[in-house]
Formats: sequence, C-alpha cells, structure tokens
Amino acid sequence: MTVSIDTQEKNLEINLTSNARQHLSKLMKERNLHDHGLRVFVSGGGCSGMQYGMAMENESREFDTVIEDHGVKVFIDPTSLMYMRGSSIDYVDSLMGGGFSIDNPQAVASCGCGHSFRTTENGSNESTPNTGGGCGSGGCG
Repeated sequence: MTVSIDTQEKNLEINLTSNARQHLSKLMKERNLHDHGLRVFVSGGGCSGMQYGMAMENESREFDTVIEDHGVKVFIDPTSLMYMRGSSIDYVDSLMGGGFSIDNPQAVASCGCGHSFRTTENGSNESTPNTGGGCGSGGCG
C-alpha cells in the first residue's frame, strides 16, 4: 500500500521548495529518469546520531508516502517520515558547490554539514537548534 499526499496535505509531511523541485526536474531530464522520484530517508550514523540520505528510484515501495509536486515525486518510508515530518527540502548553490539541504523542525541539533542531526527522541534533551560549527570528527556521514 502506497500513501499519496495531495498538494494541500504535503506541507504537513515534506515540503519541496521551488529550487529543489527545479533542480530535481533538471537532473531527471539530464539522466533520462522521467518516471523516477527522489527517495529521502533517515538512517543511524553521522556526527549527531542520525543522517539523511537521498537516492533516485523508479517507483515507490510498499507503505511509502509519495509526495508529488508539479510532476516531481518524493518517496519516504514510514520510519523516516516519523523523524522528518514537517521538513523542507531545498537546493542551495553556493561558492562551495551545490547540494540539497533539509530544514527539519524536529532536529534539536545538527552538524555543520547539515547531513547529520539529532532529535529529542534519539538522545537529546535540548530544546533549541544548534546548527553552528563543524563536525568535530573531520567529516560527516
């Protein structure tokens, strides 16, 4: 069973900014992946305890939530959704290079790289975000 989210409900789940949507659309066209979507997931690891992952996939899996926004699909499994509900995915292009960035309202701490985070459920009693600084380990992931 796949759960599809319409445009009204998607903001309660995962929001894709126009920059992210445009970049994903461009990537899929360049790589001839017209029927694919972006899988977003959370796994253990990283500097702060949990880390984000992304991959292009051609179809959703059983129990996935599928968010479709202007023809761009995002797939997310129920466990990852639990940690990412309300998040916004953006694409940021800077002098240091471009990449996807996730703004997660459930994260109480995150690594300087933005790929690793911690929530109150996975070992923190902090109530305010800590987004400054580097990894301390020399690298994230």
